[in-house]
Amino acid sequence: MLFEIQGSALVFPVLRYYLLGEGPLYQVFRRRKRMKGVISSAIVVLMLALGVNAQTAPDAAKLTTLLKDFLAGASRNDAAMHDRFWAEDLIYTGSNGRRRGKAEVMHDVQSAPTPKPGDPVTNYTAEDIRIQQYGGTAIVAFRLVSTIVKDGRTEVTNFLNSGTFLKRRGKWQVVNWQATRMPRPEQEAK
Repeated sequence: MLFEIQGSALVFPVLRYYLLGEGPLYQVFRRRKRMKGVISSAIVVLMLALGVNAQTAPDAAKLTTLLKDFLAGASRNDAAMHDRFWAEDLIYTGSNGRRRGKAEVMHDVQSAPTPKPGDPVTNYTAEDIRIQQYGGTAIVAFRLVSTIVKDGRTEVTNFLNSGTFLKRRGKWQVVNWQATRMPRPEQEAK
């Protein structure tokens, strides 16, 4: 029954009919509410799924420190730092396309002449560091900035570097390294 007379109110049965489950408006409201719940649940699940992949690497601070310490050591050709950084089974592909192992890298470092006063001074730094960690494996990608000061002039060269680090016996070391020289602005214009 659509209208009942209860006391002086004829409106209550109409409201009950439409809002409490007896009428078509309630059915529409109920479907919308259910759809909102489904959409909300889907958004939460999607955010959780994306959040798992976008988590910060647990060892990001350690890896960043290791990278920066290595670059400081490489700037002064520190053989001990190179030995600590590179794993024995390293595959290093330089920006010139030459592929080398740790023995060759260490040979080049150890056979480099001692710098003399007036020689160019090179400083390496890392910018735009990105780290993705998968358990005991981490990918570290960054822009290597090589700054060379020679005869009062400064030359800056940028490289896109990426390294694969493995954690063995509690120690992170690089097993794969790739360096790509970025074009200079005047080269990009061509």
